[in-house]
Amino acid sequence: MAMAKTNMEDINPVLRISQLDAIELNKALEQLIWTQFNTCFQGFRPGLLSRFEPEIKSFLWLFLWRYTVYSKNATVGQAILNIHYKNDLSKTQTYRPLNKQQKVWFALLSVGGKWMEERSYDLFSNNVLGSSFHRMKHFITLASGLIRVLGLLNFLIFLQQGKFATLTERLLGIRSVFNKPQGIRQVGFDYMNREILWHGFAEFLIFLLPLINTQKLKTKLFSWCRPVKGLRLTDPSLTIICKECCLCGEWPTMPHTIGCTHVFCYYCIKSSYTSDMYFSCPKCSVQVHSLQPLEFKIEISEVHTL
Repeated sequence: MAMAKTNMEDINPVLRISQLDAIELNKALEQLIWTQFNTCFQGFRPGLLSRFEPEIKSFLWLFLWRYTVYSKNATVGQAILNIHYKNDLSKTQTYRPLNKQQKVWFALLSVGGKWMEERSYDLFSNNVLGSSFHRMKHFITLASGLIRVLGLLNFLIFLQQGKFATLTERLLGIRSVFNKPQGIRQVGFDYMNREILWHGFAEFLIFLLPLINTQKLKTKLFSWCRPVKGLRLTDPSLTIICKECCLCGEWPTMPHTIGCTHVFCYYCIKSSYTSDMYFSCPKCSVQVHSLQPLEFKIEISEVHTL
Protein backbone atom coordinates (compact mmCIF):
# COMPACT_ATOMS: atom_id res chain seq x y z
CA MET A 1 0.00 0.00 0.00
CA ALA A 2 2.84 2.33 0.88
CA MET A 3 4.61 1.51 -2.38
CA ALA A 4 1.45 2.31 -4.34
CA LYS A 5 1.16 5.64 -2.58
CA THR A 6 4.85 6.33 -3.14
CA ASN A 7 4.65 5.95 -6.91
CA MET A 8 1.23 7.53 -7.22
CA GLU A 9 2.29 10.41 -9.41
CA ASP A 10 4.24 8.09 -11.72
CA ILE A 11 1.50 5.49 -12.14
CA ASN A 12 -1.32 8.01 -12.44
CA PRO A 13 0.03 11.15 -14.11
CA VAL A 14 -2.36 14.08 -14.19
CA LEU A 15 -3.77 14.54 -17.66
CA ARG A 16 -3.05 17.81 -19.42
CA ILE A 17 -6.75 18.45 -19.93
CA SER A 18 -7.37 18.00 -16.20
CA GLN A 19 -4.75 20.61 -15.33
CA LEU A 20 -6.19 23.05 -17.86
CA ASP A 21 -9.71 22.37 -16.57
CA ALA A 22 -8.54 23.21 -13.05
CA ILE A 23 -7.20 26.56 -14.28
CA GLU A 24 -10.49 27.36 -16.02
CA LEU A 25 -12.45 26.42 -12.89
CA ASN A 26 -10.28 28.80 -10.85
CA LYS A 27 -10.97 31.63 -13.30
CA ALA A 28 -14.70 30.90 -13.21
CA LEU A 29 -14.68 30.93 -9.40
CA GLU A 30 -12.84 34.27 -9.29
CA GLN A 31 -15.32 35.79 -11.72
CA LEU A 32 -18.23 34.44 -9.66
CA ILE A 33 -16.82 35.87 -6.42
CA TRP A 34 -16.26 39.28 -7.99
CA THR A 35 -19.78 39.30 -9.47
CA GLN A 36 -21.31 38.46 -6.09
CA PHE A 37 -19.18 41.13 -4.41
CA ASN A 38 -20.33 43.74 -6.92
CA THR A 39 -23.93 42.76 -6.27
CA CYS A 40 -23.57 43.88 -2.65
CA PHE A 41 -22.83 47.45 -3.82
CA GLN A 42 -25.53 47.83 -6.44
CA GLY A 43 -27.42 50.36 -4.33
CA PHE A 44 -24.40 52.61 -3.82
CA ARG A 45 -23.10 55.45 -5.97
CA PRO A 46 -21.89 54.23 -9.41
CA GLY A 47 -18.12 53.92 -9.69
CA LEU A 48 -17.62 53.55 -5.94
CA LEU A 49 -15.43 50.43 -6.34
CA SER A 50 -13.67 51.40 -9.55
CA ARG A 51 -10.94 53.44 -7.82
CA PHE A 52 -9.97 50.57 -5.51
CA GLU A 53 -10.86 47.63 -7.73
CA PRO A 54 -7.29 46.18 -7.99
CA GLU A 55 -6.82 46.33 -4.20
CA ILE A 56 -10.22 44.78 -3.49
CA LYS A 57 -9.59 41.98 -5.97
CA SER A 58 -6.17 41.32 -4.44
CA PHE A 59 -7.71 41.10 -0.97
CA LEU A 60 -10.34 38.63 -2.19
CA TRP A 61 -7.76 36.48 -4.00
CA LEU A 62 -5.50 36.48 -0.91
CA PHE A 63 -8.45 35.41 1.21
CA LEU A 64 -9.13 32.62 -1.28
CA TRP A 65 -5.44 31.63 -1.34
CA ARG A 66 -5.36 31.42 2.47
CA TYR A 67 -8.04 28.71 2.58
CA THR A 68 -7.02 26.80 -0.55
CA VAL A 69 -3.32 26.68 -1.48
CA TYR A 70 -2.00 27.68 1.95
CA SER A 71 -4.23 25.29 3.89
CA LYS A 72 -4.84 22.40 1.48
CA ASN A 73 -2.03 22.61 -1.10
CA ALA A 74 -4.63 22.85 -3.87
CA THR A 75 -6.77 25.42 -5.57
CA VAL A 76 -10.55 25.09 -5.73
CA GLY A 77 -10.45 23.80 -9.29
CA GLN A 78 -7.84 21.20 -8.35
CA ALA A 79 -9.83 20.06 -5.32
CA ILE A 80 -12.87 19.48 -7.53
CA LEU A 81 -10.79 17.34 -9.92
CA ASN A 82 -9.03 15.33 -7.17
CA ILE A 83 -5.70 17.10 -7.72
CA HIS A 84 -3.28 18.86 -5.38
CA TYR A 85 0.20 20.40 -5.55
CA LYS A 86 3.41 18.47 -4.86
CA ASN A 87 6.80 19.92 -4.04
CA ASP A 88 8.70 18.78 -7.13
CA LEU A 89 12.00 20.22 -5.88
CA SER A 90 12.40 17.31 -3.48
CA LYS A 91 14.25 14.41 -5.06
CA THR A 92 12.33 11.75 -3.15
CA GLN A 93 9.53 9.82 -4.83
CA THR A 94 7.22 10.18 -1.83
CA TYR A 95 4.66 12.95 -1.74
CA ARG A 96 5.94 16.19 -0.22
CA PRO A 97 3.55 19.12 0.33
CA LEU A 98 4.53 22.67 -0.53
CA ASN A 99 6.76 24.40 1.96
CA LYS A 100 5.90 27.80 3.39
CA GLN A 101 8.22 29.70 1.05
CA GLN A 102 6.62 28.15 -2.02
CA LYS A 103 3.14 29.06 -0.79
CA VAL A 104 4.12 32.68 -0.08
CA TRP A 105 5.86 33.08 -3.42
CA PHE A 106 2.83 31.52 -5.12
CA ALA A 107 0.66 34.29 -3.63
CA LEU A 108 3.16 37.00 -4.56
CA LEU A 109 3.49 35.86 -8.18
CA SER A 110 -0.18 35.11 -8.81
CA VAL A 111 -2.01 37.72 -6.73
CA GLY A 112 0.76 40.34 -6.67
CA GLY A 113 1.39 39.95 -10.39
CA LYS A 114 -2.25 40.65 -11.24
CA TRP A 115 -2.31 43.67 -8.92
CA MET A 116 0.91 45.08 -10.39
CA GLU A 117 -0.40 44.63 -13.93
CA GLU A 118 -3.56 46.62 -13.14
CA ARG A 119 -1.90 49.29 -10.97
CA SER A 120 1.41 49.82 -12.75
CA TYR A 121 0.18 52.74 -14.83
CA ASP A 122 -1.27 54.63 -11.85
CA LEU A 123 1.80 54.00 -9.69
CA PHE A 124 4.20 55.59 -12.14
CA SER A 125 1.98 58.32 -13.59
CA ASN A 126 2.72 60.97 -10.95
CA ASN A 127 4.01 64.30 -12.21
CA VAL A 128 6.93 64.06 -9.81
CA LEU A 129 8.56 61.46 -12.02
CA GLY A 130 8.45 63.74 -15.05
CA SER A 131 10.26 62.29 -18.04
CA SER A 132 11.11 59.16 -16.06
CA PHE A 133 7.51 58.08 -16.43
CA HIS A 134 7.90 57.41 -20.15
CA ARG A 135 10.99 55.26 -19.56
CA MET A 136 9.23 53.39 -16.78
CA LYS A 137 6.17 52.88 -18.94
CA HIS A 138 8.34 51.52 -21.75
CA PHE A 139 10.08 49.18 -19.30
CA ILE A 140 6.76 47.91 -17.90
CA THR A 141 5.42 47.28 -21.39
CA LEU A 142 8.59 45.41 -22.34
CA ALA A 143 8.52 43.33 -19.16
CA SER A 144 4.85 42.48 -19.65
CA GLY A 145 5.49 41.37 -23.22
CA LEU A 146 8.46 39.26 -22.12
CA ILE A 147 6.38 37.54 -19.43
CA ARG A 148 3.69 36.73 -21.98
CA VAL A 149 6.27 35.24 -24.36
CA LEU A 150 7.72 33.14 -21.55
CA GLY A 151 4.19 32.02 -20.65
CA LEU A 152 3.62 30.92 -24.24
CA LEU A 153 6.91 28.98 -24.30
CA ASN A 154 6.04 27.36 -20.99
CA PHE A 155 2.64 26.33 -22.36
CA LEU A 156 4.25 24.71 -25.42
CA ILE A 157 6.64 22.80 -23.15
CA PHE A 158 3.68 21.80 -20.98
CA LEU A 159 1.86 20.37 -24.00
CA GLN A 160 4.92 18.23 -24.73
CA GLN A 161 5.86 17.10 -21.21
CA GLY A 162 2.54 17.34 -19.33
CA LYS A 163 3.99 19.16 -16.29
CA PHE A 164 3.84 22.79 -15.02
CA ALA A 165 0.79 24.22 -16.77
CA THR A 166 1.65 27.79 -15.72
CA LEU A 167 4.88 29.74 -15.55
CA THR A 168 4.45 30.23 -11.80
CA GLU A 169 4.37 26.47 -11.22
CA ARG A 170 7.57 25.99 -13.23
CA LEU A 171 9.42 28.79 -11.42
CA LEU A 172 8.44 27.51 -7.97
CA GLY A 173 8.85 23.82 -8.81
CA ILE A 174 5.32 22.77 -7.84
CA ARG A 175 3.62 19.98 -9.75
CA SER A 176 0.03 18.76 -9.97
CA VAL A 177 -0.58 15.15 -8.83
CA PHE A 178 -3.66 13.13 -7.96
CA ASN A 179 -4.80 12.84 -4.35
CA LYS A 180 -5.54 9.17 -4.92
CA PRO A 181 -5.28 6.83 -7.89
CA GLN A 182 -7.72 7.80 -10.58
CA GLY A 183 -10.55 5.35 -11.03
CA ILE A 184 -12.08 4.22 -14.29
CA ARG A 185 -14.48 6.82 -15.64
CA GLN A 186 -18.00 5.45 -15.76
CA VAL A 187 -20.25 6.38 -18.65
CA GLY A 188 -24.00 6.10 -18.11
CA PHE A 189 -26.14 4.15 -20.57
CA ASP A 190 -28.50 7.12 -20.96
CA TYR A 191 -25.63 9.27 -22.16
CA MET A 192 -24.44 6.53 -24.54
CA ASN A 193 -27.93 6.12 -25.97
CA ARG A 194 -28.26 9.86 -26.57
CA GLU A 195 -24.89 9.92 -28.34
CA ILE A 196 -25.83 6.97 -30.55
CA LEU A 197 -29.18 8.52 -31.46
CA TRP A 198 -27.62 11.89 -32.20
CA HIS A 199 -24.89 10.44 -34.41
CA GLY A 200 -27.46 8.35 -36.26
CA PHE A 201 -29.67 11.39 -36.82
CA ALA A 202 -26.68 13.45 -38.01
CA GLU A 203 -25.67 10.77 -40.54
CA PHE A 204 -29.27 10.60 -41.76
CA LEU A 205 -29.32 14.38 -42.31
CA ILE A 206 -26.01 14.24 -44.17
CA PHE A 207 -27.53 11.65 -46.51
CA LEU A 208 -30.92 13.37 -46.88
CA LEU A 209 -30.08 17.08 -47.24
CA PRO A 210 -28.36 16.82 -50.67
CA LEU A 211 -31.53 15.20 -52.05
CA ILE A 212 -33.74 18.17 -51.09
CA ASN A 213 -34.18 21.00 -53.58
CA THR A 214 -33.99 23.84 -51.09
CA GLN A 215 -34.38 26.56 -53.74
CA LYS A 216 -37.65 25.12 -54.99
CA LEU A 217 -38.88 24.64 -51.43
CA LYS A 218 -38.00 28.24 -50.57
CA THR A 219 -39.80 29.55 -53.67
CA LYS A 220 -42.87 27.51 -52.81
CA LEU A 221 -42.99 28.81 -49.24
CA PHE A 222 -42.60 32.39 -50.41
CA SER A 223 -45.30 31.91 -53.03
CA TRP A 224 -47.76 30.92 -50.29
CA CYS A 225 -46.99 34.01 -48.25
CA ARG A 226 -46.82 36.67 -51.01
CA PRO A 227 -49.96 37.25 -53.07
CA VAL A 228 -49.96 39.59 -56.06
CA LYS A 229 -50.34 43.21 -55.04
CA GLY A 230 -53.06 45.14 -56.83
CA LEU A 231 -54.74 42.05 -58.35
CA ARG A 232 -57.55 39.86 -57.07
CA LEU A 233 -56.56 36.31 -56.25
CA THR A 234 -59.65 35.10 -58.13
CA ASP A 235 -58.62 36.90 -61.33
CA PRO A 236 -58.42 34.19 -64.08
CA SER A 237 -55.78 36.20 -65.96
CA LEU A 238 -53.42 36.05 -62.99
CA THR A 239 -51.43 33.07 -64.23
CA ILE A 240 -51.32 34.47 -67.76
CA ILE A 241 -49.81 37.74 -66.52
CA CYS A 242 -47.18 36.15 -64.31
CA LYS A 243 -46.13 33.21 -66.44
CA GLU A 244 -43.57 34.98 -68.64
CA CYS A 245 -41.28 38.01 -68.79
CA CYS A 246 -42.41 40.64 -71.29
CA LEU A 247 -38.85 40.99 -72.59
CA CYS A 248 -37.34 37.50 -72.73
CA GLY A 249 -40.56 35.44 -72.76
CA GLU A 250 -39.28 33.03 -70.08
CA TRP A 251 -40.53 32.30 -66.58
CA PRO A 252 -39.63 35.48 -64.62
CA THR A 253 -36.44 35.28 -62.58
CA MET A 254 -36.73 37.55 -59.52
CA PRO A 255 -39.94 39.07 -60.98
CA HIS A 256 -40.33 42.87 -60.83
CA THR A 257 -42.92 45.38 -61.98
CA ILE A 258 -42.56 48.94 -63.31
CA GLY A 259 -46.01 50.19 -62.29
CA CYS A 260 -48.18 48.22 -64.71
CA THR A 261 -49.66 44.72 -64.49
CA HIS A 262 -46.91 43.10 -66.55
CA VAL A 263 -43.96 41.16 -65.17
CA PHE A 264 -40.25 41.39 -66.00
CA CYS A 265 -37.13 39.55 -64.96
CA TYR A 266 -35.04 41.74 -62.70
CA TYR A 267 -31.97 41.62 -64.93
CA CYS A 268 -34.02 42.21 -68.09
CA ILE A 269 -35.77 45.32 -66.81
CA LYS A 270 -32.72 46.62 -64.95
CA SER A 271 -30.46 46.43 -67.99
CA SER A 272 -33.13 47.95 -70.24
CA TYR A 273 -33.86 50.80 -67.85
CA THR A 274 -30.15 51.46 -67.32
CA SER A 275 -29.52 51.78 -71.05
CA ASP A 276 -32.70 53.83 -71.70
CA MET A 277 -34.06 56.03 -68.92
CA TYR A 278 -37.28 56.56 -70.93
CA PHE A 279 -37.93 52.86 -71.28
CA SER A 280 -41.62 51.86 -71.40
CA CYS A 281 -43.45 48.57 -71.22
CA PRO A 282 -43.49 46.95 -74.69
CA LYS A 283 -47.09 45.78 -74.18
CA CYS A 284 -48.88 48.71 -72.56
CA SER A 285 -46.36 51.56 -73.16
CA VAL A 286 -46.26 52.52 -69.49
CA GLN A 287 -43.00 54.23 -68.58
CA VAL A 288 -40.92 53.05 -65.66
CA HIS A 289 -42.10 54.75 -62.48
CA SER A 290 -40.37 52.57 -59.92
CA LEU A 291 -38.76 49.14 -59.96
CA GLN A 292 -40.43 46.96 -57.33
CA PRO A 293 -40.29 43.22 -56.67
CA LEU A 294 -43.45 41.32 -57.48
CA GLU A 295 -45.01 39.17 -54.79
CA PHE A 296 -47.14 36.43 -56.25
CA LYS A 297 -48.80 33.17 -55.36
CA ILE A 298 -48.46 31.15 -58.52
CA GLU A 299 -47.02 27.67 -58.94
CA ILE A 300 -45.13 26.67 -62.10
CA SER A 301 -47.25 23.52 -62.26
CA GLU A 302 -50.38 25.69 -62.41
CA VAL A 303 -48.99 27.63 -65.35
CA HIS A 304 -48.17 24.48 -67.28
CA THR A 305 -51.75 23.24 -66.89
CA LEU A 306 -53.16 26.25 -68.74
